[in-house]
Amino acid sequence: MLGLSSDRQSFQFLATVTKRLCRELGFTSFVMSSDLHNQQDFIRSKIRADLEAGRFGGQVHTRFPPEPNGHLHIGHAKSICLNFGIAQEFSGKCNLRLDDTNPAKEHMDYVQSIQEDVRWLGFDWEDRLFFASDYFPQLYAFAVGLIKKGRAYVDSLGAEDMRAFRGTLTEPGRESPYRNRAVADNLDLFARMKDGEFADGAHVLRAKIDMAASNINMRDPALYRIRRVLHYRLGTSWCVYPTYDFAHPLSDSLEGISHSLCTLEFEDHRPLYDWVLRECEVACHSQQIEFARLNVASTVMSKRKLLQLVEERHVAGWDDPRLPTLKGLRRRGYTPSAIRTFCERIGVAKRDSVIEMALLEHAIREDLNQTAQRVMGVLRPLRVIIENYPEGQVEELEAVNNPEDPSQGKRKVPFSRELLIEQDDFREEPPKKFFRLSPGQEVRLRYAYIVRCVGLEKDPSTGQVTVVRCTYDPDSKSGGSQANRKVKGTLHWVSQHHAMPAEVRLYEPLLLGQAVSSSLEEEKDFLDLLNPRSLVTVSDCRVEPCLAHALAGSRFQFERQGYFCLDPDSTQQQLVFNRTVSLRDSWAKIEKS
Repeated sequence: MLGLSSDRQSFQFLATVTKRLCRELGFTSFVMSSDLHNQQDFIRSKIRADLEAGRFGGQVHTRFPPEPNGHLHIGHAKSICLNFGIAQEFSGKCNLRLDDTNPAKEHMDYVQSIQEDVRWLGFDWEDRLFFASDYFPQLYAFAVGLIKKGRAYVDSLGAEDMRAFRGTLTEPGRESPYRNRAVADNLDLFARMKDGEFADGAHVLRAKIDMAASNINMRDPALYRIRRVLHYRLGTSWCVYPTYDFAHPLSDSLEGISHSLCTLEFEDHRPLYDWVLRECEVACHSQQIEFARLNVASTVMSKRKLLQLVEERHVAGWDDPRLPTLKGLRRRGYTPSAIRTFCERIGVAKRDSVIEMALLEHAIREDLNQTAQRVMGVLRPLRVIIENYPEGQVEELEAVNNPEDPSQGKRKVPFSRELLIEQDDFREEPPKKFFRLSPGQEVRLRYAYIVRCVGLEKDPSTGQVTVVRCTYDPDSKSGGSQANRKVKGTLHWVSQHHAMPAEVRLYEPLLLGQAVSSSLEEEKDFLDLLNPRSLVTVSDCRVEPCLAHALAGSRFQFERQGYFCLDPDSTQQQLVFNRTVSLRDSWAKIEKS
């Protein structure tokens, strides 16, 4: 069941936990609308009231209606989860409908991608895949019916004049000189528009409503326009195409949709939605309900901006892990269950708000903590030689694959005289509270022994430490009689001569600061906000040899580092991992402060 509990204590608990999480992660601001508590009420309560009143035959039927002009992103995931989730919750149905009324930007590749993403999220439309273009004959017939009723007319004003006649938010519009054309003339012109006699923009079919309406959407809005563009499904069958405001309500009605859930930008369009259904005298008058769209801080949610990033090669493609597209999130290692959990927790609000990325990261940490196998990987290796460990000896140490799930079993990790640790895990002159390796200090090697630093070697030209020399306590092996001897630090490591080479891609927010996605529509120079360190590639990493046969898409926790996903770019010679999300690092937090 999607959505938060209607119990106020549940909401308050979620808000408290979320604020605490954001503070721990270093966020200074946090936005969470109080409408989250009411999200069960304003949509689900409306649906319950309709069911009790017997509306729509006591059935719930929703739809997810994306336009096939781009790939889906995390904002669409919220709508998918809401529409399919409500259908499941009320034992109803949910359609997948492609709103393909603007052929200039639509492609079959997008159609296939949308279907893949919806299925990947875990939802099934069964046999209810529809296209707005399926209804073009019926929509045209409805338009003809409006003309015959005197409720639509063919306007021959140019685009600039039409905008000028429309008026402003404070001034009423003016009637077009073509508004009172005879019905017969309108029918003739509309038929000739359909037959391709006129150039693009020569005529427009408009609804005849009220040019003085306070809602500017009701000032004789366009219903059909001429566009000689090849449709990806219908070819050149049509050269007139319905507008979204005309096609959407009628498509809902033709499919028997009970509740048409839209984002807030369509709230001012609801009177037009109802006008179209009422004037066309349809059997099913669907109910439009609006909710707040998903705005995520420090990323881009606009299709137009995403397309710009891809086309100008600021990112590697639609599946670049820095993008909020579902393809990008999937390649980064996010799971469908984590995204569904995220959408459930943010709830459904009546007012726009900004959600911190930390909430999505928290959801994937929770998920992968339960499911991801633990391994050890060293991103920036520093060589360690254990002087009193026998040369040539190799031990197979036992390591737990996932302490949260014993059924995942254990694995063998090779241990030898020469190891690799993280460069950041050694300091020649350690600061206060640095409990890792330094001269004279002891640490435990994960699953292995306690070692003490007894010396080091440096590069003469740079002064950089290149080798750390240690001794180990043979009686301190993990699981042995002396294993519980206390030391303050535990380090991960790999055996130098057994480890696999790997490239690791570290991802940070796409945009600098707390830039908000919803404001980017107006931000002409949004490219100036791109974070130059949104991708840092580390090419000389080493990982456990057990990863040699891992499959692309497999997810792992690199102990003490974070969660990583094996990228399709991997080869037998070089593994490539994308960091899904980091683990919280207590020392890094201390050092930063």
